[in-house]
Amino acid sequence: MKKLQTINRSLSLALSIVCVGVMPVGVSLLASGCAGDRYHESTGESIDDSATTGRVKKALHDDTQYKFEDVKVTTFKGTVQLSGFADSRDAKNRAADIAKTVEGVKDLKNNITVKQ
Repeated sequence: MKKLQTINRSLSLALSIVCVGVMPVGVSLLASGCAGDRYHESTGESIDDSATTGRVKKALHDDTQYKFEDVKVTTFKGTVQLSGFADSRDAKNRAADIAKTVEGVKDLKNNITVKQ
């Protein structure tokens, strides 16, 4: 019986050390996994930005005036960046005008290059 008590105490001590050692790591992982800051999106912002990117891509694809096959769309914290290539300055400006009207776009960076 005494031997069993010694084993139980040793096991309890080992579990305590493991749990205390792991807990701060687990808490920091949980805390950093959902919160955003200036340079990192929160989980909610990431979801919103993905949806905004999809809406902008669809709006550009649905445009009947120009084809925007070489335009890439990325979104970070509501700021949409257009990059890639357009055939004319009018097409570049049209892409910006379309993107500005899409739900979720807070700001726009038009980095499209006009093909020469």
